Amino acid sequence: MKEKKQRSEAEWKSQLTENEYHILREKGTERPHTGKFNLHFEAGTYVCKGCGAQLFHSDSKFDAHCGWPSFDHAIEGTISYHKDTSLARIRTEIVCASCDGHLGHVFEDGPTDTGLRYCVNSASIDFEE
Repeated sequence: MKEKKQRSEAEWKSQLTENEYHILREKGTERPHTGKFNLHFEAGTYVCKGCGAQLFHSDSKFDAHCGWPSFDHAIEGTISYHKDTSLARIRTEIVCASCDGHLGHVFEDGPTDTGLRYCVNSASIDFEE
């Protein structure tokens, strides 16, 4: 396993916008249908906005009509999973395995063979062609 990317809170705040910091470091979320990658379907790789780690290939992306970028699988070993009971229900939070940046949640209601829907905040990722 790769060594975690460590930064001070001041370093995170200087690297990220206020919204990116809120989502990646404080487990926030963006409003549905507002993120720049929601309806983005170019060929390439989605990377962590916090550290640049590759997370999802574009061939795993689909339109779930939920308002957030959705993927049916992640690049192996790039995501950590945590139990989240913050909204009085049990969900599975997904974070970047490299820097622990909050990405969103994964649900078992996906329409593809994996049955998964990784629901990701656009502000927590970037795109590389």
